[in-house]
Amino acid sequence: LLNQHQIDLIFLDIAMPGENGFELIPQAQLANATVIFTTAYDQYALKAIKANALDYLLKPIDIDELKDAVEKASKYIKLNKNENNRNESLKNLAHDLTNKSSIKKITIPNGQGYRLIDINDITHIEADSNYSVFNLINSEKIAVSKVLKDYEEILPENRFVRIHKSTIVNLSYIKEYHSKNGLQVVLNNGESITVSRRRASDFFEKIKAFTNLQHED
Repeated sequence: LLNQHQIDLIFLDIAMPGENGFELIPQAQLANATVIFTTAYDQYALKAIKANALDYLLKPIDIDELKDAVEKASKYIKLNKNENNRNESLKNLAHDLTNKSSIKKITIPNGQGYRLIDINDITHIEADSNYSVFNLINSEKIAVSKVLKDYEEILPENRFVRIHKSTIVNLSYIKEYHSKNGLQVVLNNGESITVSRRRASDFFEKIKAFTNLQHED
C-alpha cells in the first residue's frame, strides 16, 4: 500500500501478530508518511519518540486524545513535513512523555482489556504481594498484577507520594496528618495510614511543596 498510494498518516500498532510496528518505520519514512503509534503498553513511549513517530496513543484510546493527535498530524502535514518543524514536534512530545506532571490518566489492565483511570480519581494505592490495589474516590478497588514501584515511577511526583513500602497516596485526598501513634495521614474518607520513618522526610517535603502550590493556584 505504501508503494501504491500516497499516504499522509498511518496509525501503527506496535505489538502485532508476527510483526513489530517499529520494523515498519523505515518504509513509512521512505513514503514520507507521518506515523502515530497506538499501543496498550506505555513502556514503548520513549522508543516511539526515538523512532520519529509524531505522536503516541495509549489503548484504550481516549477520543479527545485521538482528536488532538489528528489535529497535530494535520497541521504537521500542511507544513510539508519541514525537518525543523518535525524536530520541534518530536522534542515537545518527548517532553510531554517524560514530564510526569503532565500525566492525566493511566492505563491499567482488566479482564476485558485495559481501563483508563483518571489520576484525580485515585485516593491511594496499596501493595498486596505482587499486586497493586487502586483505591478510587467512589470506594472501588481495582487489583492489578504489577508491583507498586511500577506506578510510583509513572505517577506525577507533585501529586503522589510513597509514604510506606506498601502505600502511595494522592496528596489531594489527605485531610490531616499527626504523630499521636507514629506519623499518620488521614484521608478524606477517614482512613488512617502509617507513614514509615524512612519516608517521613520525603512526605514532609512533598506535602509542603503541594500546599504551597495550592496557595499559588
